[in-house]
Amino acid sequence: MTALIQTIETPDGAFTILADERQRVLSSGWTSHVESILGRLAPAHRPEKFREGETEAADAALAFYAGDLSAIDAVAVKQTGTVLQLAGWSALRVIEPGAPLTYTGFAARLGNPNAVRAAASICARNAPALFVPCHRVLRTDGSLGGFAWGLGVKERLLARESVAG
Repeated sequence: MTALIQTIETPDGAFTILADERQRVLSSGWTSHVESILGRLAPAHRPEKFREGETEAADAALAFYAGDLSAIDAVAVKQTGTVLQLAGWSALRVIEPGAPLTYTGFAARLGNPNAVRAAASICARNAPALFVPCHRVLRTDGSLGGFAWGLGVKERLLARESVAG
């Protein structure tokens, strides 16, 4: 498989998207370092080859930053994981902008409010950042918690969504 990789500039810095031949986002994040994007994928799921090219997801990301927060919703993603991870990643996609959940609330949506660590792990292992908005999950005390791309980016994403939402 030959994947496409594209880096765009956003108000939060460089944003790189890795998409497969069907334009499904495999991995994305706020960096221009290809290795950081590839590193979000398990070695067995990394594309053998990739080339620079235009991705459909880039237009959606730019529209998101221009104020159309729903632009990311229709972007196809491809994720590989356990049944619980796949359910969790799907659940992340329906969290409304401006209405973040706590890890406990997220775990409850997955059917087990006591599975807070599993919920946090699902967020931590999310490769197509922004398109699967794991940034919309916070610690139970309302603090930011973690974010692979830095707490500053997470804070700015949440602020952007709360103003527009």
